[in-house]
Formats: sequence, C-alpha cells, structure tokens
Amino acid sequence: MKAIANALIVTIVTASSALAASGAAADEGGFLAPLFLTLGAAVIAFQTIPAIVLLGSMVKGLFSGKEEEGAR
Repeated sequence: MKAIANALIVTIVTASSALAASGAAADEGGFLAPLFLTLGAAVIAFQTIPAIVLLGSMVKGLFSGKEEEGAR
C-alpha cells in the first residue's frame, strides 16, 4: 500500500511540474476562440426569446380563469 501511495505522489509531482512548464497559456487561441465565444453568446441570446414567450404563456395560463364548457 505504501508503494502505491509513493508512486501516486511521484506521478502527481512530476505531472504538475510538466503542466506548469508547458507554456500552453501563452497562446491566445487566434481568430477561432472569439468566434466560438460569440457563437455561444448568440445561441444563448436567441434562446431567451422563446423562453420569455413560454414563461409568459405559462403565467397567463396559470392566472386565467377556467373556462367552463357549455352544454351541447
């Protein structure tokens, strides 16, 4: 059990230093990163319109009086 714990500690220590020295954060992502974020923001913005309409319909249905069906 102690050998497994030591191996796990060694793996974590070496992996963290390798990730810290990779320099991956220096790249900004180029043109596609802002394009992707803009697309995501547009999808969220366009989904709010149907959500507001649905919420309004639900509130209207909740507070409207029940219509009684007349005898045929």
